[in-house]
Amino acid sequence: MPREKLQPGIVHLGLGAFALAHTAVFTEDAMLAANDPRWGIVGVTQRSDTVARQLVPQDGLFTVAERGEGAVPLRVVSSIVEAISGRDTPERVVARIGAQSTKIVTLTITEKGYRFDPQTRTLDVADEDIQADLAGRPPVTAIGQIVRGLQQRATGGAGPVTVLSCDNLPANGELTATLATGFAAALPAAESGPLLAWMRDNVTFPSTMVDRMVPATTEGDLAAIEHELSARDEAAVVAEPFKQWVMEDNFPAGRPRWEDAGALFSDDVAAWESAKLRLLNASHSMLAYLGLLAGKETISDAVAVEPFHTACRRMMLEEALPSITLPAGLDGEQYCDEVLRRFANPALGHTTAKVGSDGSQKVGLRLLTTVRGTLDAGRAPRWAALAVAAWMHHVAGTPAADLNDPLAQGLQAALPVDRTADTVVPALLGFRPVVDLALAGNEDFRDLLLHWYRIIETNGPDGLGNEINHG
Repeated sequence: MPREKLQPGIVHLGLGAFALAHTAVFTEDAMLAANDPRWGIVGVTQRSDTVARQLVPQDGLFTVAERGEGAVPLRVVSSIVEAISGRDTPERVVARIGAQSTKIVTLTITEKGYRFDPQTRTLDVADEDIQADLAGRPPVTAIGQIVRGLQQRATGGAGPVTVLSCDNLPANGELTATLATGFAAALPAAESGPLLAWMRDNVTFPSTMVDRMVPATTEGDLAAIEHELSARDEAAVVAEPFKQWVMEDNFPAGRPRWEDAGALFSDDVAAWESAKLRLLNASHSMLAYLGLLAGKETISDAVAVEPFHTACRRMMLEEALPSITLPAGLDGEQYCDEVLRRFANPALGHTTAKVGSDGSQKVGLRLLTTVRGTLDAGRAPRWAALAVAAWMHHVAGTPAADLNDPLAQGLQAALPVDRTADTVVPALLGFRPVVDLALAGNEDFRDLLLHWYRIIETNGPDGLGNEINHG
């Protein structure tokens, strides 16, 4: 499709490597398949403007390099029609969301970008940036930008719009709706009343599940792509061949024919979300913390450690699978084996440090759900507890300045000076932003955490390997 024919129809918040290798690819393929140029993407960076700075000189063009078995040749993707920095020009973001041409707002802002309380799944109105956005400054949070954009649509007659979360959060559509509604309700009454009424009639929040492993691009990746492409592409991204997108079909202003690009529309997105979060994402986190413990730099290195591979597979098969309902047509054991094969792809270079970052935002969603489900079934969550204990050890052993987590200061403040299994486990069980009171008081779970933590601190990775192999 000629580049000059593309029209902006989607605003994407959180323009990073994943969005480039997933959402932008699906959207370009859909436009090509239907010969429909109305769905060009206005990409908005959030915390960093790096991707915008890379894309602007390249007119939004970038390369996707697939790596691993089944990879296709390099492709240059052209679905990004504009790239802007959300932090530097928030007014432009609000204006794009408010524009009549915008029919869909998509998000890949990671768990912490939603600024919500994971226990109540409501907006964290105590967050300083949320407070400032509510007070009327040009908004820098994604939720603030969305709601202020919706305000412009409501007053300007821009028509209905869909807000589509593409992050690893259960019921992500419902959550995003709750947060946007919470922000609107916290505005002065003269603003909130009319806006909330307009939102009820004009905005939808479908749930989605997305899947593609997209590691951070390295200088080595850029050099290899330059050699293949015979041109330098600072915005190039690397991805595995596999990609998946499942979503509810609720788009009042229209949408691309994503199904022509391989997306699946389903009335049971929750089952797909649950399978991915509690099988793939949970295993990713487990391997990250076990790998960090053993000094493994990448996920592929970690999964190659036979006891870690065993623990991961047993957590999926013995604890996660029995506590979830799989979507129709998905073979659970086959899916687990495929997950482990994908993790073993050495070409991706997914680092344990990156996957292990933001643990306070991930452990509850990915691991503690399985812990609760297994306990409720009257069984011991042995393997999920191992993953949580490894996370606890990582938190306790990492200085606050080096802990890549939005709650790093709170986590460190909760920990005692003398850090042993007997002090760290109860301290982090008492950290309410991650562990609720009921689970923290479960003696079986506490004992499993103490068991694994003591092995880690006494015998290290080798002792852990012996215990896993004989467990």
